[in-house]
Amino acid sequence: MAGKAGNIELAGVCKSYGTFTAVEGINLRIPDGAYCCFLGPSGCGKTTILRMIAGHEDPSEGEILIGGENVVGLAPTQRRTAMMFQSYALFPHLSVRDNIAFPLRVRKASKEEIAKRTDTMMEKTRITELANRLPGQLSGGQQQRVALARAAITEPRVLLLDEPLSALDEQLRIQMRQELRRMQQELGITFIHVTHTQLEAIALADLVVVMEQGRIKQAGPAREIYAVPKDRYVAEFVGGQNVIKCRVERVNGASATLAAPNVKGIEIPLADKRRIAEGDEVDIAVRRDDLRLHRPEKGGVGPGTTGISSRVRGVEYQGYFVKVMLDALGDQDFIAYIPEREFFGDPLTIGDVVVATWSAERSLLLA
Repeated sequence: MAGKAGNIELAGVCKSYGTFTAVEGINLRIPDGAYCCFLGPSGCGKTTILRMIAGHEDPSEGEILIGGENVVGLAPTQRRTAMMFQSYALFPHLSVRDNIAFPLRVRKASKEEIAKRTDTMMEKTRITELANRLPGQLSGGQQQRVALARAAITEPRVLLLDEPLSALDEQLRIQMRQELRRMQQELGITFIHVTHTQLEAIALADLVVVMEQGRIKQAGPAREIYAVPKDRYVAEFVGGQNVIKCRVERVNGASATLAAPNVKGIEIPLADKRRIAEGDEVDIAVRRDDLRLHRPEKGGVGPGTTGISSRVRGVEYQGYFVKVMLDALGDQDFIAYIPEREFFGDPLTIGDVVVATWSAERSLLLA
């Protein structure tokens, strides 16, 4: 196999159904051997893109290149892609072994080749002991491994997964995330994974593609998407950020002073080249785990620090941290993630007055 057989390029890809445009102007490069997650709400176009890469649909406009070859119009077998469906689509009357071997039989491989490759794939997916069971005798996680093995046995250069974990309970979902990542690294092929679950994408992907209404809002490494969102949509959809609408009071060269409805003197750095002027309305993001909460009598607002007086309106224990919901921004969410030990050193309850503070350098100016 060529060194970059599984690299994908989407160039000006659009997909319309009559007057409805499902995908518009998609330009994206996915490296060979990457784990890429398309992330977005229902109806944003992510599954349509998956189906176009797979060959189950063709774009209305644009090109899809796999390994440098334009594959528009080619069948899935000619593209060397394989798709693992959300429902798994296992044959209920066939054993695990026969389900996995089925694609090779369709391609009329020899009995010896089928037996050898099926045994090897069962070993890789750790389901050898299940070989003679029927799908109805398997757990959800075991069925998923069988579906993954069946998709991978044809040695595709791209494996496509449509919401593969959505039918599993939380504990099994976490376990199967690890299995998917291990399998992807062991097989060494490109995985394209569609999900609407933020944590799933962040946990799995080398490349996260956040979508809204048929367009890419931001694409990049998982940490970049989470920690440095480009705009309000990405910050709010991916989560972990408080987004505050502000007005620019003053620009001081490398920094600016902003005001929000309930607070003044918000200092932000201007590290990028974006120009803002006094009177502009802008959005900033502050990570929830960058907030610190102080009793008013204990201060906490020092140089280079922004403070907002607030009242606690909700507390949720999350295990290793406590989610504290504040009323500082009215009806808009304003949330602090406080480390468990820190919170229980001086527990807060609903109605308590606090000052929420954060360092100016931790404020992010959004586009």
